Amino acid sequence: MSAIEVALRSARDAGRKTLVPYLTGGLGDWTTALAAAADAGADAVEVGIPFSDPVMDGPVIQQANDVALAAGATPPGILDRLATLDIGVPLAVMTYANLVFRFGWERFASRCAAVGVSGAILPDIPLEEVGAWADAADTAGVATILLAAPTTPDERLDAICARGRGFLYAVGLLGITGARDSLASSAKVIAARAKEVTDLPVLVGVGIGTPAAAAEVCEVADGVVVGSAFVRRMLETGSPDAVGELVAEFRAALDAG
Repeated sequence: MSAIEVALRSARDAGRKTLVPYLTGGLGDWTTALAAAADAGADAVEVGIPFSDPVMDGPVIQQANDVALAAGATPPGILDRLATLDIGVPLAVMTYANLVFRFGWERFASRCAAVGVSGAILPDIPLEEVGAWADAADTAGVATILLAAPTTPDERLDAICARGRGFLYAVGLLGITGARDSLASSAKVIAARAKEVTDLPVLVGVGIGTPAAAAEVCEVADGVVVGSAFVRRMLETGSPDAVGELVAEFRAALDAG
C-alpha cells in the first residue's frame, strides 16, 4: 500500500477528515509553499507538473501553468526538486498523459518512486486505456489515483474503484477546476455513491472553493482535494506563508466539523 493511501486511511481511522492541497510545481517559491501547506495541516500534497494544455483545469491553474512554463519548469526538473524535499507528508503528482507517455510509463513511474512521490493523477487517461500506466505504477509502488465523475454509471464506478489505488478522486461537479462560492449538490451525491462501493478513502475535488464548502462535503466524504483557491493565493501574493495561512483555515473548518 502506498504512503499516501496509508496516511489517508490512518487519518480516516482516527476520525480525521483529510485535506490534500494542490500546488503548481515551478510557480514561484513552490517548494517552500509545499512545506507551508504541510506545516499548516495538510495530510498529503498534490503537485501539478505544468503542461501547456491542461484540459481538466480552469483559468487559475491554466495561468499558473503558463507562469511556471515561462519560468522554465519541466517534468524532470520538478521531479528533481521533489527529490530534495522532506515535508513530512506524502506527495502525489498530477499531470497529463502526453508528458508521461513522452517520458515513458515505466521511467516516469520509477522516477516518481525514486523521488518520494507515492501517487499520481493522470486525469485524461480513460479507464479503458489506463492499463499500461497503471501496471508500470503498480510495479514501482506508485498509486494510480483515478477519478469518478458525477455522471459515472454504477458499473463503471465499481470498475474505477477496483482499479484505483491511493484514494478515489470524486469529482464534485461537471466542469473544469476552479473555486466556487458554494458546494455543488452533485459533490455529496458522488461521494456517497463511491463510499457505498469502495473501502478506498473518498476525497472530493473540483469546485471546493471555501473552508465552509470543504466542511460541508466532508459530512459525507473522507476528505477534500483543493487546488484553485491555493494556487490563486500563490499567484496573487507570491507568498508561501499566505498559502499556509489559507491551508490552516481549511484545516480548522474540517476539524470543527
